[in-house]
Amino acid sequence: MDPFVRRLIQRLQDARQPLSRNRHFHTFDTPEGKLALKTARRLKSLQRDLLACQEEGGFAQVQQREKPEDRIELRIQRARGSRTSFLSRAELELLSQLPGVREALARAESR
Repeated sequence: MDPFVRRLIQRLQDARQPLSRNRHFHTFDTPEGKLALKTARRLKSLQRDLLACQEEGGFAQVQQREKPEDRIELRIQRARGSRTSFLSRAELELLSQLPGVREALARAESR
């Protein structure tokens, strides 16, 4: 992952020092900025689903895929359905930095 995109995602996720999309609209009008916004939204959505899954007593499963490009498969099984997402290592690291996710993923890996 591009270091600039990674840093933008981290700043978007940081509750203590959020990055205003309105104030920095020129930054988010670039391809890198658009990618950062899209990825940050996707990670936030995965966080919500993981935490809801944990509250409902569902389960999540993390599985390493060798091909293509060492992707990681994240399966979230809830009462209302399931969700499967493929993440890169960098995306998984960024996801695990969100509140409550590290514990949910640790619980998933112990199953």
